[in-house]
Amino acid sequence: MKATGIVRRIDELGRVVIPKEIRRTLRLKDGDPLEIFTDRDELMLKKYSPIATLEKFSESTTKSLSDLSGYLAVICDTDEVLYASGEGRKDFTGKQISEKLEQIMKDRRSYIANLAEGGDIVPLAENDFQATAQIIVPIVSGGDCLGAVSLLSSQEGVKMENGAVNLCRLTADILANQFE
Repeated sequence: MKATGIVRRIDELGRVVIPKEIRRTLRLKDGDPLEIFTDRDELMLKKYSPIATLEKFSESTTKSLSDLSGYLAVICDTDEVLYASGEGRKDFTGKQISEKLEQIMKDRRSYIANLAEGGDIVPLAENDFQATAQIIVPIVSGGDCLGAVSLLSSQEGVKMENGAVNLCRLTADILANQFE
């Protein structure tokens, strides 16, 4: 942890205001849930990610999705890529998601693109991975978007088929059902 030099007082209701600059830097928006941690005399706030709480399940789900589809599989929450499995996974894990992916999740609509058919590939994160085909399916539970599941290919001329789309949708549904 690093000190910011900013000091805030607790009001009579126990509230503390997080400065705008810090909220912007950490991509905290109104209504975002925060998890509270304590250690002796320290207090830490962390943006809560329901998908991250299913760590082993989400990680093994990503691996299974990649193995079954033959593509690079990625699971992210609303801020960063949590898990990736398959060729190119190191380009994604732990990276902040792109604004375009964030918009797809806000719209709560699946997205499929194939360069071979003139589709527009949406970058999942700021990296050098050159995808030629992709599927993005938001994980929606109780009306809230918790993240997204994606399949990517970097092979020339690849077209994402219905089987891969259905696998991606099934994975998103299974993850969403963990929170209902």
